[in-house]
Amino acid sequence: MTSSSETSEPNHSAAADAPHPTDPDAGQRRKAIVSSFLGNFVEWFDYGAYSYLAVTIGSEFFPGDAAQSTLMAFGLFAVAFLIRPVGAFFWGHWGDRFGRTKTLAWSILLMTGATFLIGCLPGASTIGIAAPLILLLLRLVQGFSASGEYAGASALLSEFAPHGKRGRYASVVPASTASGLLLGSLAATLLYGLLSDDAMASWGWRLPFLVAAPLGLIGLYIRRKIEDTPAFVKHTTSQMEQVKRGHKPTPPLVELLISAPKQMIQGLGIVLLNAVGFYVVLTFMPTYLSENLGYDAAASQLATTLSLVTYIAFIFLTGSVADRMGRRNTLILASCLFIVLTIPAFLVMGTGHYWLAVLALVIMGAFLSLNDGALPSAVSELFPTAVRFSGFALVFNIGNALFGGPMSAVNTWLISRTGNTLWPAFLLMGAALLALGAVLWSKDRSKSSIDFDHAEESVAEPVE
Repeated sequence: MTSSSETSEPNHSAAADAPHPTDPDAGQRRKAIVSSFLGNFVEWFDYGAYSYLAVTIGSEFFPGDAAQSTLMAFGLFAVAFLIRPVGAFFWGHWGDRFGRTKTLAWSILLMTGATFLIGCLPGASTIGIAAPLILLLLRLVQGFSASGEYAGASALLSEFAPHGKRGRYASVVPASTASGLLLGSLAATLLYGLLSDDAMASWGWRLPFLVAAPLGLIGLYIRRKIEDTPAFVKHTTSQMEQVKRGHKPTPPLVELLISAPKQMIQGLGIVLLNAVGFYVVLTFMPTYLSENLGYDAAASQLATTLSLVTYIAFIFLTGSVADRMGRRNTLILASCLFIVLTIPAFLVMGTGHYWLAVLALVIMGAFLSLNDGALPSAVSELFPTAVRFSGFALVFNIGNALFGGPMSAVNTWLISRTGNTLWPAFLLMGAALLALGAVLWSKDRSKSSIDFDHAEESVAEPVE
């Protein structure tokens, strides 16, 4: 059945594109973009640095066999993701109840503090078993606080974006995550190239974690200067009027579970390819190329860096493509490309020809950018304003906790047990198939207003 909002919503025109008196000014939008970029940048810079330095970190906190210590380091990386759904409940509730900007200010403060403390943490040779236990605790704090960043920034930018530019604005979020990984990759390459093994073990690996503090403080300062989005302000005004009339508001998470279960399943499927692809293509590859395919460690790091550069270069373009083609069509294309071309790409990487491996990895980075450039706006559009932060946070963090964070450890274990180096390709293809099914099941709201407060409208037909 077509909802009343569909039948009454006019076609977009020049008049519809004109600024509304309640629209945020250009300065507010710029601050939202910069603060969203910095928050996610710091988060994924830490994740990237941890992943790229996993061999050194593993030897410091889990002394012993090199392969076993690396596996333990990746296992700790994965365990920290398990708390992200818990953080999603917390930050999602706060974001929908008290505002996007206030919630994001607290999340970046907690996250950067934990990252800084990791850089100060003594290794197992100094404090014994306490070292990996404290590292686990700090990783859990990071995972808890970071669970609000990607979802909150995506909701914030989608709601701040001018009409027709939601894809481009929201693509700042994956661009910032990849930029963080890129700097983490460059930092690891530089550190491994300039420092001895002893220097890396004693203090070199700590440097990327220590720089998080000043970056996080800058992001916090900017976030405290941003007003909340017009969509959220409108929603809270309406909610206050209902309270005055004696209606008690439903908690966001309760409303989400009651009114939007189908959107949650769709959203979980949509984020699946991002969860698997991001951590396979952009974080696991240095270890995979060097440890499993026999390439030089520095050359493996360079290959991943080039893939990250490609991803970042394309991500804003793919956000704009999603504005033109529609989120649904863009995500379908990305899933199909991964289904058809993942196995050939991994076979090329396994030939032993370095520059062919680089080309295959760069192409996969481009495919991933096509998916990820459309994802933040697509998932934001699934959910009504009242539960947008909660809905995005839950599906994104559950997807990453179950299928993203464990990828490096799962792939390392599968390859070591079976000897088959194509396991990452099989997992990528499976994720792409499931994501394709979820996208085909969902509707496209690319041309519709994001300012709606009823769950049934989130599956409305797009306005032509």
